[in-house]
Amino acid sequence: MTLPIAIFLFSLFGIIALFAVKYWEIRRERIFFPAWRQKADMRAQQVKELLDAARVDLAKVPPEGVRLFRIGIHMLALGFAALARTAERYAHRLADLVSYKHRFEKRDTRSEFLKKVSEHKNGNGLDTTE
Repeated sequence: MTLPIAIFLFSLFGIIALFAVKYWEIRRERIFFPAWRQKADMRAQQVKELLDAARVDLAKVPPEGVRLFRIGIHMLALGFAALARTAERYAHRLADLVSYKHRFEKRDTRSEFLKKVSEHKNGNGLDTTE
């Protein structure tokens, strides 16, 4: 709390000093340090121009920021998709590795009952007695 109070008091005394110098100049009809005043005025103009240019540039930041954010999200999504494709490839390899039936291939069933049921469903087991 001490630092903000010190900054406030320093600023307050600075403002009071500026008004005191201006009052002294009006009463004496003289300019206090005219060369320094001219340089300070020139620097103040430059700072004002820089602030105006910065305001224009900062007005462009939100659209640019949104565009960059969108590009970043797009790149993140593409990277995630590539990672998913790679994981898919390796998932099949891992399944083959941990399976006791390496290189699993579907074969015909050995059960006669299941063969008959399958043929009947496919329409191959037509009853010829009718």
